Amino acid sequence: MNIFRLAGDMTHLMSVLVLLLKIHTIKSCAGISLKTQELYALVFVTRYLDIFTHYYSLYNTVMKLIFLGSSFSILWYMKRHKVVRRSYDKDQDTFRHHFLVLPCLVLALLINEKFTFKEVTWTFSIYLEAVAILPQLVLLQRTRNVDNLTGQYVFLLGAYRGLYIINWMFRYFSEPTYSTHWITWISGIVQTLLYADFFYYYINSVKNNVRLQLPA
Repeated sequence: MNIFRLAGDMTHLMSVLVLLLKIHTIKSCAGISLKTQELYALVFVTRYLDIFTHYYSLYNTVMKLIFLGSSFSILWYMKRHKVVRRSYDKDQDTFRHHFLVLPCLVLALLINEKFTFKEVTWTFSIYLEAVAILPQLVLLQRTRNVDNLTGQYVFLLGAYRGLYIINWMFRYFSEPTYSTHWITWISGIVQTLLYADFFYYYINSVKNNVRLQLPA
């Protein structure tokens, strides 16, 4: 554990809390992609299968439970809550996210560090997380006007991955025994690049104190 890993984890946690705050207090999921939330739920389920077989630390276990629980809570709100679900714009959230799942699964079966069930599901979660934000970004481009909490949620998600890349670089240069996981590195870089356009407009909106608007 180092400061960059901790900052990444806390930023990721903040993104989830911001989204839950928006849904729970405002009773609205407007501007939030259900497709992206379903992909993230699948990411966490396939990545954290080891929670039943391996214990690493209390911190590790608690964080896994938080992300699993919060992910399914968000899905429940968006699909089942009698008020929140009415604000979901399914007509705009039309990205065919299953076209992301199958290629990631095939890639995980073909390119992995070890061909075992646990390793393949972990690799699949890494590939899928890299592209899971796409339905959300497409939805924001279609709606154009982005409310503050939604903007903060997406920004924190992107910042979390950026901090993790710095964490990997720090460990690579400071820990002689650190094993480089090139699959994680490449997927993390791809994921961060997907946020580049959003970061540009988000930072400009904050700097100029105007409402975030994305180009169509």
